Amino acid sequence: MAAPLLLKGIPLFRLRLQRFNRLSAGIVSSPRRPWCVAAESSGRQEEVSSAEKNSSVLGVREPPKYHRWDDPDYRKWKDKEEEILRDIQPIISLVKEILHSDRYMDGERLTVSDEETVLDKLLRHHPHSEDKVGCGLDSIMVDRHPQFRHSRCLFVVRTDGGWIDFSYQKCLRAYIRDKYPSHAERFIREHFKRGSG
Repeated sequence: MAAPLLLKGIPLFRLRLQRFNRLSAGIVSSPRRPWCVAAESSGRQEEVSSAEKNSSVLGVREPPKYHRWDDPDYRKWKDKEEEILRDIQPIISLVKEILHSDRYMDGERLTVSDEETVLDKLLRHHPHSEDKVGCGLDSIMVDRHPQFRHSRCLFVVRTDGGWIDFSYQKCLRAYIRDKYPSHAERFIREHFKRGSG
């Protein structure tokens, strides 16, 4: 019984011996998948060489290009950014709820409390609010944009029956520029969609 077990182990022993001989000779390949190991070994060499290149580029003299929390200017910016976000978050939440929920149907006038909030927190800050109101303000409504039918907007309904849309993002940007002038452009660049003026 012992002899068959030894015979079964001999091929495995030979395979291990062949692998050992190949490794000791510097040939890195596996008898089952030589292409994988060759690709892996060349990839490792590229990784090492790119790591060496990066270590020579980012030496001790050059600090990393990312901001550090212990940098006082960066910490000051992050604190101000949080303050601005806390300030504008309630009105953003309200507008998104008005525009994107079933709270209002297309063409429906806002409730008195929502209208007052939109007028006070948004429309009065719009760069062209006087032109938007025109002859007088009757109400604020939500409806589909005439050109972009898939998007809903806020509209000023004038006393003469005319109505015109206004961008709540333009209102917010003007508000931020007025209240936080030294941080406004950076905040707007980082938090508002590109192309929304």
